[in-house]
Amino acid sequence: MRKSKLLASCGMAAHRSIAAIAAMSLLLASCGGGGKSPSPAATPPPTPTPTSVYTAPAAESLSVADVQTIFSRAVAEAKARNRPAVIAVVDRVGNVLGIFRMNGSPQNLKIADAPNGQDIDLQGLIVPAEGGAIAKAITGAYLSSGGNAFSSRTASQIVQQRFPPAPDSVGLESGPLFGVQFSSLPCSDLNTRFIATGGPRALIGPKRSPLGLSADAGGFPLYKNGVLVGGVGVMADGVYDFDPDITDIEKNDEEYIALAGTTGFEAPLEIRADRITVDGTLLRYSDALPRDLAVDPYAAPAYSTIIGSAGSLAPVRDYVDLSIRAGAVYGTEASGIRRATAAEFSNPDAFVLSDGSGNDRYPVRGGTDGSVVAQPLTAAEARAVLEEAFKIMSRARAQIRQPLDSRAQVSISVVDTFGSVLGLVRAPDAPLFGIDVSLQKARTVAFFSNPVAAQQLSTALSAEVPQFVTRMRNFLSDPAALTGNVAYSNRGVGLLARPFFPDGEVQRPNGPLSRPIAQFNPFSTGLQSALIIDNVREHLAYLTLNAPIDTPQRCTKLADSLPNLNRLANGLQIFPGGVPIYRGNTLVGAIGISGDGIDQDDMISFLGLANGGARVGGAIGHAAPDKRSDRVVVHLGDGRDVRLRYVNCPFAPFLDTPDQNVCQGI
Repeated sequence: MRKSKLLASCGMAAHRSIAAIAAMSLLLASCGGGGKSPSPAATPPPTPTPTSVYTAPAAESLSVADVQTIFSRAVAEAKARNRPAVIAVVDRVGNVLGIFRMNGSPQNLKIADAPNGQDIDLQGLIVPAEGGAIAKAITGAYLSSGGNAFSSRTASQIVQQRFPPAPDSVGLESGPLFGVQFSSLPCSDLNTRFIATGGPRALIGPKRSPLGLSADAGGFPLYKNGVLVGGVGVMADGVYDFDPDITDIEKNDEEYIALAGTTGFEAPLEIRADRITVDGTLLRYSDALPRDLAVDPYAAPAYSTIIGSAGSLAPVRDYVDLSIRAGAVYGTEASGIRRATAAEFSNPDAFVLSDGSGNDRYPVRGGTDGSVVAQPLTAAEARAVLEEAFKIMSRARAQIRQPLDSRAQVSISVVDTFGSVLGLVRAPDAPLFGIDVSLQKARTVAFFSNPVAAQQLSTALSAEVPQFVTRMRNFLSDPAALTGNVAYSNRGVGLLARPFFPDGEVQRPNGPLSRPIAQFNPFSTGLQSALIIDNVREHLAYLTLNAPIDTPQRCTKLADSLPNLNRLANGLQIFPGGVPIYRGNTLVGAIGISGDGIDQDDMISFLGLANGGARVGGAIGHAAPDKRSDRVVVHLGDGRDVRLRYVNCPFAPFLDTPDQNVCQGI
């Protein structure tokens, strides 16, 4: 999750002089273009027989008794604080195992207003409190793994317009996972939905979240015998917001209540966010400390004494009924995420998504876009890119995992120009959020690099979305923008979606895909949120029984590329980790990576495509250097020029070689 530096190009050695850096001061240069030959690290010798280098998580899960214990301990703390709460528990793949609503707890929550009070997108929405509790619990579960434990407070720190968020951090770039809050959306075509009748598909994940991922404190991961098994989320104050100032310590009742619920299911100390740094900044795990709990969680009354007296179980339409369930064992067929068979993927460490009946949900296949692409990606080409990206990941040094020098673990998605999934594979212990996000990233770069992007946005069923085409063209001084003339990476798209351009430079206008800073907060980012707000409103109307039909399992109101599929069917993503795939000068698809650091994500996508293309004889590969987004120059109002970026690869990226500058010359 290393942040890209606005003033540094990828591959710049640490010993470069200050004068050299100053000369680069306004360049947002790519690490993907320019050189004449690839680094040796970019084309490692083939591995005829991949061997296992990862250990899959042990088989653990939350039992019904465990969920009851979590409820009992959280309720005891809430009662001691006189703060009735709604408490949700989920398993690792997002199944809601139960919701306990205390007597007197708030019925609804209000999402934080825009800074200028002119609410748009999710800002100011009134939502059932259960929705916030579920989102917080899913955030704790999805952002975590066996190598890192992140909370919803951690999420708050890494999604804001500055990192770290604080009054004295003005001028710093945005958070490394800026935009991740708009993933695992209720409309996602990847994330699954609750099935009350049971059967083999009942517990398959990853499940969706009512509000995407949460930046509101009060959500933690849950561990059992050191193994990630789920998350707990609490709503008690009726306000759903974020922490804009990390320099102080909040006394947040919701966080204390959730912390009490984790007692006996705590994240191991050595992998918590406050043991992990990004650009030298320690992440934040919790402002609540066990010593400050109002009561001893181990002395909490038994669940049998509080159910019906302190509160009751609460149903949420298409999430959970009036019962408590045991969680799925992650890695099993029942969880929907399991080890791949040899026929499905060649590497013995690979995990895939399964349908609960033994079938890979996203088997490797050829492109579905033959009606508009003369030579779509073949299954062999898609497989080569996926397998080579998996090899790069297996060699890469992790950014967010403990202990240091762990191997990176990510999710990898390949799509065609329609947004159809041509294969999805992941490491055994990669964080769950990366599944949906890797697909978002692949679809985002395939969309923005597509000749039909402007036409699709201009005809969207929204009053505002078409305006982003005009904003983009005016900002870039390019009347042909979004017609396939530029190969956009996720890093390039993301810079155009920041509330300051260049990223972090105050007193600058917003990028054309962003809200102005006076109207921006994490609940309204710009085009990203505008594309899905109608879906979220439809879903909330369904949850509150004000609509008989839920939002479709297909985000955005863009025109379909295939029946029941559009090019951004699980939403847009605006932080790095994806590049388009070309056959000559023709766009044929994209690869997206997510899970273990944004520079690592960039590198795995960039080198995975380069090596995959080389493996199939050069038939596919990167866009020509003069077509990539780092060749786009933005003319600032003061007469200065700034380039976009393409990718940014990390220093000392591999565990098996000391090579640097591994993306140069490709």
